[in-house]
Amino acid sequence: MTDSPRLVDMTLRDGMHAVDHQFTPDQMADVASALDAADMDVVEVSHGDGMGGSSINYGVSAADTEAYLDAVAPELTDTELSVLLLPGIGTVEHLDLAADHGADVCRIATHVTEADISEEHFQYVTERGLEANGLLMLSHMAPPETVLEQARLMEEYGAEAVYVMDSAGALLPQDVRDRVGLLTDELSIDVGFHAHNNLGLAIGNTLAALDEGAVTVDGCLRGLGAGSGNAQMEVLVGALDRAGYDVGPDLYGVMDAAEDVLLPMLDDDTMPELDNDSLVLGYAGVYSSFLRHARRAGEQYGVDPRDILVELGEMEVVGGQEDLITDVADRLAREGAAEADD
Repeated sequence: MTDSPRLVDMTLRDGMHAVDHQFTPDQMADVASALDAADMDVVEVSHGDGMGGSSINYGVSAADTEAYLDAVAPELTDTELSVLLLPGIGTVEHLDLAADHGADVCRIATHVTEADISEEHFQYVTERGLEANGLLMLSHMAPPETVLEQARLMEEYGAEAVYVMDSAGALLPQDVRDRVGLLTDELSIDVGFHAHNNLGLAIGNTLAALDEGAVTVDGCLRGLGAGSGNAQMEVLVGALDRAGYDVGPDLYGVMDAAEDVLLPMLDDDTMPELDNDSLVLGYAGVYSSFLRHARRAGEQYGVDPRDILVELGEMEVVGGQEDLITDVADRLAREGAAEADD
């Protein structure tokens, strides 16, 4: 158990999913400035699917990576700047762009069983002088022993920390303890945890991860993020303070950043909530960013988005397979029509 966890605010990265990647550079600068004033440890900035993610497949963002970095980097004084890269989406050019804009941390994310595709990325990030962290997405889809095996690969490649990512919000507290505890026992590098709230467990799971030795955890202002959102940062800061942790961010400052700066940028459609559709994400174990795509496909094809999400869960679809959402919706619609004809 660490006494001083490192908090990473994901509002300007995972929160992009909730706003269809439409934060403007000016809005990002305002949020970053407020988080810096609140002494946040790290702020992560990029398209929701990482640098280079702006596309028809993942969602076209309001601006490109360079514009976002240009806006945010000058606003951060003591707060570190992090970027996200998914191999196959982000490129060397994006890594160079981040390094040239003063990024401190680059987090490299792969599916929980595909860490082997990240070796060259870790080497290049290290060469550019950034702190290299590894993220194992959809960690509920592999047993703890496999998560450890993949984390060891990232450690071998040069990762300074490896995260258990509950990308679907599907892990229960004991699942978190099993995975994080094993990694902290067996790795010589730091372990982190990233929660989603699709089963209403984001804060509880984060506390469980810290209790098992995680030293760095994620959250978003107002819980803004994919699906039902992430661990709500201002709640997390307050809970950690009550639990006796020595947290860096100022509670009132983080609350003010959420209430006075972020909230006016949002509307009712962008605020995450634990509703039926997002609950199914956690129940079925589906990547949280699929929620908005499934809702759109359900409306287009006249299919219950919950049926789409359950089907995707049974197929064990992973990030990068967003094109299957419309395929499933189309198939379910045709099957429904055939049953009606009978």
